[in-house]
Amino acid sequence: MDDSRRPQPVGVELDGLRKEFGEKVALDGVDLTIEPGSFVVLLGPSGSGKTTLLRCVAGIERPSSGVITINKVCVAGPRTFVQPEKRKTAMVFQDYALWPHLTVRKNIAFPLGSSSRLKEKRDQRVDDLLDRVGIAHLASRYPNELSGGEQQRVALARALAADVGLILFDEPLSNLDADRREQLRIEIATLTREAGATAIYITHDQSEAFALADRVGVLNHGSLVQFDTPENIYRHPKNAFVTRFTGVAGEYPVVAAKALDDDYFEVTLPFAPSHSFKALGVDCQGDSPVLHFFVRASGVLLDAPGRDEGVCAEVIDVAFNGRGYEHVVKVDDHFSLTKVFSVRRFERNANVKVSFDPSACFLMPAPGKGMS
Repeated sequence: MDDSRRPQPVGVELDGLRKEFGEKVALDGVDLTIEPGSFVVLLGPSGSGKTTLLRCVAGIERPSSGVITINKVCVAGPRTFVQPEKRKTAMVFQDYALWPHLTVRKNIAFPLGSSSRLKEKRDQRVDDLLDRVGIAHLASRYPNELSGGEQQRVALARALAADVGLILFDEPLSNLDADRREQLRIEIATLTREAGATAIYITHDQSEAFALADRVGVLNHGSLVQFDTPENIYRHPKNAFVTRFTGVAGEYPVVAAKALDDDYFEVTLPFAPSHSFKALGVDCQGDSPVLHFFVRASGVLLDAPGRDEGVCAEVIDVAFNGRGYEHVVKVDDHFSLTKVFSVRRFERNANVKVSFDPSACFLMPAPGKGMS
């Protein structure tokens, strides 16, 4: 893109954002600051509030209370509501939302219809975008003649054509198969950053969020639970919900825990009463009656049974994933580990030794599944 036409990235601020649908609270006082030019991914399960938040920023939904500021201008507040078309944002939808009666070229050109550019410049801009998203050969086709991946490329090109400082992505890859999803994820990340725009992207897929984001916001039951870099979300989760949602190989109740001097705890687990394990303590100083031990898949090491260290276990399933093998391992009749990676294949029913990397283990209060 010509730097003279590069959109200026904008900052976004949410202050006490609340949205109610009847008695249901979809957003419960969300505070969030998004820096200009950053790529922010909102991650959470169905019903967490991420789609409602995005629609409030876009102007599709009106907040019940709170303030939304885009580029230091209030677009939603107690006495203010700026309509979507005046917010200078672009949106890429899950279901593409293309005009069915317009060709690919005309869909991409649609945001340029009121542009002050000469027609020749507008045509040149569309040609450039067709090339950049790899669909120049489809310019004269209609949306119903395209695959899902091709339609999403059109939607991406149309968003980029708007030359705005904020692009919103509503789970744009969820309807695509794995190969197309991976390829388009890379294109979204590359082209959005090249365009110089700020991005807010929502997904329920942890690996997608970590691959795309500069910062990740984890939502649960309408609340923003944690907002940080992907690395810190993974290595320093704030609570049990974040830990579970971003992927664990195992979670176990704790028999005993003893505080050490470096924020770590020495832990005894029910399947290995004669062993001790080390885990980073997270909010363990209170009087919580229930502490659980969590271990990431990246922190589990499998080895042959002759190894002195580790806990005896049995492989109950193994799957080849291209890079190596993922194993399901039973550590006793009641507890197991899943998604345990090794470049070496351990056969089903094989005896193995399991050990844990303390940096990938967490000790924390653990309310019921799905709670924060």
